[in-house]
Amino acid sequence: MANTLRVVVDTNVLLSGIAFPGSIPGKILAAWRHGSVDVLLSDFILDELRRVLPRLAHRHGLSTAEVDDLFDILAIQAERIMPVAAVDPELRDAGDGPVLGTLLAALQAGAADYLVTGDKDLLAPGDRFPIITPAAFWERHGSL
Repeated sequence: MANTLRVVVDTNVLLSGIAFPGSIPGKILAAWRHGSVDVLLSDFILDELRRVLPRLAHRHGLSTAEVDDLFDILAIQAERIMPVAAVDPELRDAGDGPVLGTLLAALQAGAADYLVTGDKDLLAPGDRFPIITPAAFWERHGSL
């Protein structure tokens, strides 16, 4: 599909989509599963997901084996991007640099339309980069 949207999805969107499938992040993940959206992830995002997902078992109800299987599926289905160094004065949390760097690397390769995140710190430089909330993404593209 030449017109498929390609998005970098932040860890918080992945976590929300897994824990709450009926939520907007859940709908974005469903669009990905159905091939309407291509997702780009970096090892940084995947590693962060692997660290946090087991701690949220009370929300998603997945066993350790199911979490491992889900992680493997996500790692296989997503296009992997190596982040570039991202130093931006508007990025309030330096720990978010690799996520912004994932978007920047994808943009340099002509491979991304957006970074979708609920992280307010990552949304701050959104006036200069295509960074939007899950709600804004779904409002624009929810009919995929």
